Parts: sequence; C-alpha cells; structure tokens
Amino acid sequence: MVFLNVSHNTALVAASVLIALAAGFTGLTLSKDLSKQSISRRKISVAASAIALGGGIWSMHFVAMLGIQMPILFYYDAAITLASALLAILIVGTALLLLHFRERTPATVSAAGALVGCGILAMHYIGMAGLQLCRAVYTPLGLGLSAISAIGLCIAAFWIAYGQRTNRSILLGTLCFGFAVCAVHFVAIANTRFVAVPTLNEFGPVMSNETLAIGVIISSFVIFGGFLWMGVTFFIPPIPLTHDLVVDAADSVSRPAPVALRIPCEQNGVTHLIDPAQVAFVRAEGHYTNVYTKSGQHFCVWPITEAVKRLAEAGFIRTHRSYLVNPVKVDHFERNKDNGVCHFAESCMPPVPVSRSNLKVVRDALGL
Repeated sequence: MVFLNVSHNTALVAASVLIALAAGFTGLTLSKDLSKQSISRRKISVAASAIALGGGIWSMHFVAMLGIQMPILFYYDAAITLASALLAILIVGTALLLLHFRERTPATVSAAGALVGCGILAMHYIGMAGLQLCRAVYTPLGLGLSAISAIGLCIAAFWIAYGQRTNRSILLGTLCFGFAVCAVHFVAIANTRFVAVPTLNEFGPVMSNETLAIGVIISSFVIFGGFLWMGVTFFIPPIPLTHDLVVDAADSVSRPAPVALRIPCEQNGVTHLIDPAQVAFVRAEGHYTNVYTKSGQHFCVWPITEAVKRLAEAGFIRTHRSYLVNPVKVDHFERNKDNGVCHFAESCMPPVPVSRSNLKVVRDALGL
C-alpha cells in the first residue's frame, strides 16, 4: 500500500479554526435566555442554534479539507457530503432539545455534550467517506484520540456555557467548542493516511473541490453573518433604566418618568387600579383575565398576551398557557413528575398549575 504525500494550506487551516469559533459563539449565544421566550420562539431559536453549530462543524471540516494538497486529483460524493452536514445539525439539535426542553441537571448537560461530541465524530468520518479516487486509512490511535477529544471537550464546553449563562461563560464555552471541533479534525487527520483508488465508488453525484468551495463559502457567509448579528448586542452593555427625570441631550428638556404600572380592573362600572405587588396570580379567561389578590378576584380587560407583555417588567412569570404568577407571593412549590403546582399562603387562594415546559423557569424564579 503506497501512501500519498499530504500537505496543508496554512491560510485555509486558519480559516477553518475561525469558522469553528464563529459557529460556536453564534450557536451558544442564540440559545441564551431561552427560558424567557415562548415555546414557539424557543423552538425557532433552538433550530437556528443547531444550524449554526452543526453547520459550523461541517464548514470547518471541509474548509480544512480544501486546504489538503495531494499529488492526485480527488473528488467528493455530493450525497454523502450533504448527509454529513444534515447529520451534524440533527445531532446538535437533539442535544439542544435536551438542554432547553427538559430539566437541566448535571446528567443532562453531560449527555448533551457527549451527544454533540459524537455528532462531530460522525460528521468527520462520514464526510471522509465521501472522498472519491482517494481513500482514507485510519489508525486505532487516531480514532481513539479523536473520540476522547471530541466528547471530553464538548462536555467541558457545555458545562462551562450552561453552568452560568453569562457572557464570560459563553465566550469560554465558545473556545472549548471550537477547540473540540478542530481537535477532532486535526488529530484524526494527523493519524490518517491516504491512498489512491483507481475507480469511482459513486453513491451520488461527484463534485470537485471547486464546487465544494462554493458550498463552503455560502455556509461560512451565513455563519459569519450570524456571528455579526449576535455580536452586535453581545458586546454592548445594557443601558440601565431609571425612574428619575429623563433629560434629552438635544434640547435639554426634562420629561417626567413614566407612571408606575398598575392593573386596571372593572367592578360595577368603576375602574380600580391595582398595584401588581398586591397580585398573587393572573388567570386567562378567553379574551380577558381574572386578577387574584388577598382581597379577592377582580375582572381585567387585558387578554393574556397583554398581561404577559406588561407584567413581565413587574417580575411575573408564566407557569402555564393560562396563568401568570407573582413569584414573591408563592408560599411553597409542589413537584409532580413532569409538572408542578404553586401554592399561596392565603387559604382562599387556589393553587396554580405549572406545565412541564415552564417548570425550569418557575424553579429558577423561586430559587429552587
């Protein structure tokens, strides 16, 4: 067996590392603060994050492969190459679903990291199987080292990024994720030899390096676009809100601070304005809501969507599609398998259900 001489283009190797880091940052930032979003928006964010992370794994691999130089012409099977990208996205998406739609325990975080590590490995070796007129020959050492580095570094990346969802932890998680993706590829390639194959073994259409480069450029453009999009808000500190007078720098005209939020409730043709701090919870009833306080039940004309939008600023959390709860008023919390119940100190106050999808948000708000 005659092995081919292999060299690497330094610029493309550096570009592949940058792509891995940009994809890691974009994907981990897209999945930040999802507990504060609705279920539908959370699903969209998880899907976008999976595309960023999985697409980044694929793009990094093939940018580095474009940098490999051999003394023969070689091609890629388009179907296998596409399948490797889709597999990476699906595996990463499964890991993110575990993290954002189940209770986030140490076992869940470790399982998600291991799953992403397996996704990197699967993408790499399936992508390598798409080589035409050239075959990769692996060594047990290379297989073992790439598997250990992928799974170990991805578990570390998710522990760091999901331990505390701060900007610092996301940046450190990005470094670990990027290092994991690059380590799998370059450790595996360093222990891989290539031999020429005289015939094509086509599963799908054959594509050249030039055609592959077009696909990689498009995917990299999307990843870096997402990186810039997320980076615009990531590095800008939030502007603190104040209830003092607001001064317009253009004309130095002072405006009074906005009036504190109160909930309009109707009774016998009279509108009563109730302080949200007095409210235990709000329950939706069609196109209106019922507001529960220590003094009783009150009718409010706000639909649940309006109540969610306005009362989020007062610290209310959504426990169920029909309920908003003031965490300060909760006396104790009861866990029932995949859901729960909030109880209040006042005996006249009915308990409020907590759905499975909102369980983590409620537990976090209550400091559990």
